[in-house]
Amino acid sequence: MKIEYTVPKGAASIDLIAGDTTKVIEDHKGTTVLKLGIGKSDEITRRTFISLTRKAVKTAKEQRLSTIAFSFKDFQFPALRATSDRELGRLLGENLEMANYEFTKYKTPPHGGFQSVETVYISDATGEAKKGIAEGQMIAQEIHYCRDLANTPGGDMTPTSLAEAAKRQLRGTAAEVSILSLSDIKKLKMGLVLGVAKGSAQEPKFIIAEYWGAGKAAKEKPIVLVGKGITFDTGGINLKPSDSLMGMNHDMAGGASVIAATAIAAKMKMKRNVVALVPAVENAISGSSYLPGDILRAMNGTFVEVLNTDAEGRLILGDALTYAERYSPRLVVDVATLTGAALIALGKRASAIMTKNQELEDLLRRLGEESGEYVWPFPLWKEYETDLKSAHADIANVPASKGTGGGTIQGGIFLARFAANFPRWAHIDIAPRMESIPEDHLAKGATGAPVRLLVRLIENF
Repeated sequence: MKIEYTVPKGAASIDLIAGDTTKVIEDHKGTTVLKLGIGKSDEITRRTFISLTRKAVKTAKEQRLSTIAFSFKDFQFPALRATSDRELGRLLGENLEMANYEFTKYKTPPHGGFQSVETVYISDATGEAKKGIAEGQMIAQEIHYCRDLANTPGGDMTPTSLAEAAKRQLRGTAAEVSILSLSDIKKLKMGLVLGVAKGSAQEPKFIIAEYWGAGKAAKEKPIVLVGKGITFDTGGINLKPSDSLMGMNHDMAGGASVIAATAIAAKMKMKRNVVALVPAVENAISGSSYLPGDILRAMNGTFVEVLNTDAEGRLILGDALTYAERYSPRLVVDVATLTGAALIALGKRASAIMTKNQELEDLLRRLGEESGEYVWPFPLWKEYETDLKSAHADIANVPASKGTGGGTIQGGIFLARFAANFPRWAHIDIAPRMESIPEDHLAKGATGAPVRLLVRLIENF
């Protein structure tokens, strides 16, 4: 999508109107006008602004309009007066681009090509607004890459291909990417990663992306982002039901998101130190698969009893969190499509967050509102630790007894054991936001969550 700031004569224009009706007309000059119903102008909040921006592009695509034009002033709603032009521009740039995305890699192009909005003409944009729009576009384009990875079928998205994709996304930036092989993982004694990987013919990889924007010698310790990289999740021996297997190619979305956030930090040349860690593993099923009842030794020496092979994401993240200790990070955030229980609790409109640091929780909630990546907190009370007691090991990966509930919290409690040495740590369960819903005004498939939240966290922490 191109953004231009001089509107040519005859360009299809967007007219924001009161009410809920949206229609397309041709004015007396023969110009196409998209009359977009926005409800009441004075009730447009930051949330509805994001939705409105996407709706404009989605409606234009449905009407087969390849160009649209509007005034920046029309998007300066009363409730957003305190929002700077640069911030408003960034929101526009992000969401215009995100709504224009569609995953077409495996589709034969129709006659005339796939429908998209090729050019957006924005009049009356200030210099600061233009800067924000450019930033927003760049962020969204990296999110597109993230969505492409998550949308790729599991047969084509292996640990090796995810590692190669990370190299491509960060190529040309100041970030450095290194990939640990199976032999490297064995030397590090990452028993949890190795256990999950046993059932697959695809060798695991451990992806490390380092961006030292503040300088390696700087006093500032890095922010470490850890992303779940299960390239396909069968559930292992505790095999998922057939319906639940669909969409499990998205189970590496957390890994894709931390790679994208690091790429954005590098491309924006932020004065921040950021490290992304992604254990990339396929949770397959075979005669060599790890078994319910197996006890695995984690990288930090913790013995973990596997009571369910479908709770594999927390296992590989446990080893990744231990690896993160070598950076002495000032903040660690892990991102994972971890539990279906989060989806049951929150629906599909927000991700779950867990942290023992109240200031960090408050910051994540505020930045979630600012970015459009909404989050809601769950507790990590000590009382929940008894749920994961094991009769034969230090900890179990799920409760031994059924019907305890609190599956999302138990995932966080498990990870908290491996994050105990960090001054600040948060867990983000993005399972609810793994795939888009109609109200998102996004193409079907991966949403790219929570990249925009992570970028703002890097900027503000």
